[in-house]
Amino acid sequence: MPFAPRRLRGLVRGSELGLVVLAMATGCLAGVAVSAMGLAAQALREGLYGLAHGARLSAAPALASPLLALVPALGGLALGLLVLAAARLRGARRRPVIDPIEANALHGGRMSLRGSLYVAVQNVLSNGCGASVGLEAGYTQIASGLASRLGLAFEMRRGDLRTLVGCGAAAAIAAAFGAPLTGAFYAFELIIGTYAIATLTPVVAAALCGSLVARAFASGPPLVDLPGTAEALGRGFTGTETLPALAIGLACAGLGILVMRGVTLVEALVRAARIPATAAPALGGLGVGGLALLAGPQVLSGGHGALHLHVSGEGAGLGLAALAVLFAAKAAASAISIGSGFRGGLFFASLFLGALAGKIFFALAALVLPGTLGLSPTDCAVIGMSALAVAVVGGPLTMTFLALEATGSLPVTGLVLAAVIVASLTVRKTFGYSFATWRFHLRGESIRGAHDIGWIRSLTVGSLMRRDLKPVPLDTPLQAFLRAHPLGSPSRVVVADAEGRYAGIVTVPEAHAAARETEGEAPRLADILRQRDTFLTPELNAKQAAEAFDRTESEALAVVDDARQRRVVGLLTESHTLKRYSEELDRQRRAMVGETV
Repeated sequence: MPFAPRRLRGLVRGSELGLVVLAMATGCLAGVAVSAMGLAAQALREGLYGLAHGARLSAAPALASPLLALVPALGGLALGLLVLAAARLRGARRRPVIDPIEANALHGGRMSLRGSLYVAVQNVLSNGCGASVGLEAGYTQIASGLASRLGLAFEMRRGDLRTLVGCGAAAAIAAAFGAPLTGAFYAFELIIGTYAIATLTPVVAAALCGSLVARAFASGPPLVDLPGTAEALGRGFTGTETLPALAIGLACAGLGILVMRGVTLVEALVRAARIPATAAPALGGLGVGGLALLAGPQVLSGGHGALHLHVSGEGAGLGLAALAVLFAAKAAASAISIGSGFRGGLFFASLFLGALAGKIFFALAALVLPGTLGLSPTDCAVIGMSALAVAVVGGPLTMTFLALEATGSLPVTGLVLAAVIVASLTVRKTFGYSFATWRFHLRGESIRGAHDIGWIRSLTVGSLMRRDLKPVPLDTPLQAFLRAHPLGSPSRVVVADAEGRYAGIVTVPEAHAAARETEGEAPRLADILRQRDTFLTPELNAKQAAEAFDRTESEALAVVDDARQRRVVGLLTESHTLKRYSEELDRQRRAMVGETV
């Protein structure tokens, strides 16, 4: 890996200003990458579906020909071939691509630029062929990958590298939505995992640069731009509208959980049917194309054009039944797309689904309690848009600022904040995951967010244990043991059987006491052994070791190579474990608030 010149690396590592400059460079690169991906996906859609230049696929009134419903399947076939070719090229070196949340949680911000580029290409192909996935996952992946690569070139410290990865994601979201505050809080809440004064300047600087560069390259409007809504939204609010907003948030929480469960269900069905991973996207594309024939092009791609139609009021002609069908079709298309192997995320799909849910709520309220809601269909759409996105993606402040920057209306933003808090709290207490962390859970990872837990995993029993010990044979006579270990010598001695397997621990004071108190024949070592079946293994981390000490009420435990062989490799004490754990915890706390560590 090529590195920056030593003097330049020193300037960046030793100065907060250096980190800010690097964050701004990251923001510019992210703006270029987002613009390139967006233009490439749009060119694909225009070419495959015969759209006019700049026209949105999901805003089209109908497919120009029923045969175009096969385009997602053809795109899925191309994606499967790409995956097959990549697997053959990588061969035994094949590893899953790490996303920004996992990179910051477990790997100190280290990401593969090549893997990120591969994900971005897959995302463009998936979105461009009409699969119901957004580009935001690809945006944040490539931007964070570029940031990580830049940080590694400057040999940045772990905390600074994590911040720079957050800067990449912030710039990507800011560039995608034309919303710097949204991008910044996306990084704080979802990628870095916390807000700190030390990270404020670089993250905001990166978000601003990303937004400005993307605006310079792409002259069109941002993905969420609702001109004129500041005057239409929030007019005449009296405070009684808070209760309906809370109800929308609660309903969107349940719908968001159903959408995430739907993706998992499709994946389980694909596995149960034993469909090859390279063929699954093509079959999923057939399902998405069928839904487009049933419900229209609004179920295709990310749904940017369709969101504009429904939030701006141009889609007001749909009745309750039509809205419900479109919601179900879009949710099914998104679940089928991601569950069958198309690359992308649910960020924008959740915004669109939330807008539909808000309008459905308004239509139901108008039927049950006409004239009492106090909200317009557009109000409900914006509130639902933010609430369902929080349920699926997470980030209450991220979605609140998105509503503010998209609408420019402070009154409706207050209602959005109330709705997203309810949605976030409900999902956290009943489901416990966002879409990204739910995927980690299904994979067996215990990641609940981007909080840095990688340092805990690196603080292993193997790195903490004492290695300079020689187990005593189990058949050693007690008197010989006492002569070799008088009072005042190390108080714990590990014992192994004739085959060298761990047998237990003898405490020296107890052995001397047993010899004095026993009349006649002296006891054997086997009679005074402790922790016979309790031990640690080198791969356990410090937190797991501390839990083992607490569970066994022991101050020291032997370390064996594995549970089957039980060959003794070391000894670990509770005091040393807690001391090292506390030191690392304090170092992480100080790094989080910007203190020198």
